[in-house]
Amino acid sequence: MSQAATDVRPVTPSQAAHPAVRLVQLRKHYGRVVAADGVDLEIAEGEFFTLLGPSGSGKTTLLRLIAGFERPDSGVVELGGTDVTTQPPYARNVNTVFQDYALFPHMTVVENIEYGLKIRRVAKPERRRRADRALDMVRLSGLGDRKPLQLSGGQRQRVALARAIVNEPEVLLLDEPLGALDLKLRQEMQVELKRIQREVGITFVYVTHDQEEALTMSDRLAVLNAGQVEQLGTPIDVYEKPATEFVAGFIGVSNLIDRDGQRLTVRPEKVYLLLDNAEPAPPGTHVEYGVVAEVVYLGVITRYRIELDGGGQLVAVRQNLETAGADVLEARGRRARVAWRPDQAFRVGTESQGRPHDS
Repeated sequence: MSQAATDVRPVTPSQAAHPAVRLVQLRKHYGRVVAADGVDLEIAEGEFFTLLGPSGSGKTTLLRLIAGFERPDSGVVELGGTDVTTQPPYARNVNTVFQDYALFPHMTVVENIEYGLKIRRVAKPERRRRADRALDMVRLSGLGDRKPLQLSGGQRQRVALARAIVNEPEVLLLDEPLGALDLKLRQEMQVELKRIQREVGITFVYVTHDQEEALTMSDRLAVLNAGQVEQLGTPIDVYEKPATEFVAGFIGVSNLIDRDGQRLTVRPEKVYLLLDNAEPAPPGTHVEYGVVAEVVYLGVITRYRIELDGGGQLVAVRQNLETAGADVLEARGRRARVAWRPDQAFRVGTESQGRPHDS
């Protein structure tokens, strides 16, 4: 990779003349299935942007529309301010990393990485220099002569990433690239991917159904459902202030209760659980009464499910700082109070999305 490419740093939308990716009223149907339903979206240059949603939400379809593997039924796809809606994939300055790596098994690691440059007739010395730099960036220096089958799953994924970034695309598309890895390796690769993205400064558009993955790596994310964007924002905004019932339920665990004709959502870690009658509720909190119906010991935390006298149920979690494991199970069946700050409970629905609840 050239020195210029490695020196690039992410920029904010205000610094760029055009967004790296712009989708305007994008629609795509497969028979009666609506995969993209009038999607409008802008992704800034240098941004790590995630399309998050369950299977069938349309996230992979949007990625394929950006890549040019699919043509939209209507709408516009722009890359760097240029309309590429009708351009074939090879004419777009993007690369895609897939879950199955798609490496050539008969080629060495270096040959796999150089392949795109060779097709573009880049001179051999320059190909090798850029391939070596890409290998160093993904921390695989010294493994260039190995074949893919001699590498671990995580190493093969790094090779696929190096092969993509060595071409210096304007946008790198990643379709659930960590899905085949075990949990520990996937978590390590999440950190590595974010590091690499910051170093190269390329816009990453990442597809996943894993909420933790999206929250860990993204600068911003779009939560998709049935071909539409349910919510767009930073990980903190989307998690802390879910705009709809779907977002509240899909990202993490969220409590949903009905009070005074409104549906409210509050995260379990925001709920104070008061098992001792003498323990005062924090000032300014909303308090309700109930019975502990279920206790689940999870090591670091214990999860409690409380059936509320006013109807519905809440899940609360406590860190196991001092409590012994056997002691927490004794809470089952006990009367309890739960409390939460009104500004951490949000109304969800079509009229007042993501607004704090005023007790």
